[in-house]
Amino acid sequence: MFRRTFWFTAGAAAGVWATTKVNRKLKQLTPENLALKAADKAVEAGHRLKDRAVDFALDVRANMAQREAELGEALGLDAPVEPEPGRALPAPRGRAALGARNTADTTDTTGVYTLSYNRNEDH
Repeated sequence: MFRRTFWFTAGAAAGVWATTKVNRKLKQLTPENLALKAADKAVEAGHRLKDRAVDFALDVRANMAQREAELGEALGLDAPVEPEPGRALPAPRGRAALGARNTADTTDTTGVYTLSYNRNEDH
């Protein structure tokens, strides 16, 4: 009698354990959980890729500066080149210097310039 009770209890415990295990696995395989896992892995991969790209860019920049210094030394260009006084870039032009873009562009009664946009002009 004791032996039957032991095996019945052991079987019931194994059944509960297996059911719990299967239910956990089924919850892990729901579409929502799979999407979350995929998104997490994609974010992690993106972070790793970004870190590697930053390291690569820093290495390239350091090697570029080193090579530029070597070339400058070889060519005798040790001093930084300053632009000539008469060769400065012109100041950027404002909207008024560019002229009106459209005949529908107007100034309203308050003196504020308004720009109308007609989609059909793009075609």
